[in-house]
Amino acid sequence: MSALAVLDPRAAFVDVGSEKMHVSIGGGLPRVFGTVTSQLEALRDFLIEHQVRSVAMEATGVYWLPLYGVLEAAGLDVRMVDGRQTRHLPGRKSDMQDCQWGSTLHAHGLLRAGFVPPAHIRRLQDYVRLRGEHIVSAAGHVQHMQKALERMNIKLHAVISSLTGASGLAVVRAILAGERDPAALLELCDVRIRKVKAERVLESLRGEWADEHLFALGQAVQSWDHYQAQITDCDRRIEAVLAQMPGGDGPAGDGPAAGVEKPAKPRTRPGVNTPEISNLRELLERMCDGKDATTLPAHSEYTVLQLVGEVGTDLTKWPTEKHFASWTGLAPGSAQSGKRRAAVKRRRNRAGQIFCVMARALARSKYIALGGYYRRMAARRGGLVANKALAHKLAILFWRVMVKGMDYVEKGLAHYEAQVLETRQRLLRSLAKQFGQQLVPIQASP
Repeated sequence: MSALAVLDPRAAFVDVGSEKMHVSIGGGLPRVFGTVTSQLEALRDFLIEHQVRSVAMEATGVYWLPLYGVLEAAGLDVRMVDGRQTRHLPGRKSDMQDCQWGSTLHAHGLLRAGFVPPAHIRRLQDYVRLRGEHIVSAAGHVQHMQKALERMNIKLHAVISSLTGASGLAVVRAILAGERDPAALLELCDVRIRKVKAERVLESLRGEWADEHLFALGQAVQSWDHYQAQITDCDRRIEAVLAQMPGGDGPAGDGPAAGVEKPAKPRTRPGVNTPEISNLRELLERMCDGKDATTLPAHSEYTVLQLVGEVGTDLTKWPTEKHFASWTGLAPGSAQSGKRRAAVKRRRNRAGQIFCVMARALARSKYIALGGYYRRMAARRGGLVANKALAHKLAILFWRVMVKGMDYVEKGLAHYEAQVLETRQRLLRSLAKQFGQQLVPIQASP
């Protein structure tokens, strides 16, 4: 290391822990601070006193977030780095040595900063992630409802599409209120269910009404209702945060696209977990400087909200679309040594996982070109590879819209299949030319 140029002799590194913070400046003797607020402020004052301008720290769980906020508010250049960049030599592992080694690397400019959203995006991110956790918890109690009904041999959840839909909840609440007559319970269902599935519903509602299982069913419904109220509260907070975002409080015509007539996106049936926020699409569009990512396939208002909560609205931090796809973990990894190449799996972050969920939504699409791409890839390489490949395409399209302002135009499945056929014909003609032959089309029989 002595042969390398020192770019910043006052570069500091913090080894983050749940109870202690080890700090080293320029690879010097570390100082140890606690993790309570007063100790974090003392750490900040210590760095300012020693004229530190840049601080690096390793992202460890959620322990780095309070310190990051304190240092960011003080105007320091705070950089989060991947722990793989600061691995020490074997047999020399301790918190004291780790912070010295990390500080030495940082002083020589050998640490690359990871992406951390700005403070207002982190606020939105916390609410969106909390809402997602409530959705997962609520889904667990739906399974508890199904289990309680199954124990009573009530097969309603196997007949109707959703136990938490309007018909399913009406029947379940009536059962908890004491109703046992299958015909009376059937009348609570939607008219379409009564017209098509009346006999099956009647048979599914005949079972054993055991008190212990009715008690379990009641508790599951109470828990599900509780999480629905929590989700609604999160929606109100998210709406308030969106209104406070830069560009989120002005009229719809004040953005860069003012005066430009945009084609209205066809209204599709909202998903079960879609936030109940009025004008969500307009809020997101103003927040993104007039760029509407919901025009992309599978990019609903909720998925765009989730993506903005993870990556923000300024995607120029990634120089190219390839950098962005690589950061999400959707680009193929590589490891080369001489002539040997090995495939390395990249770990998908939350943004990459969201794109994968969106890709699964396109798998059964009948009229979208990317749906045809997925099925073509799945036939060749399998569903998992096809899902990741399509998610990679969606990530690139999202970057192009947010950075280049691309206007996406869906050309349809027929156009995509015609392009695939034309490509195959061109390759076939090229192959025939290599062998000195000529393709002759088959004449249609009269």
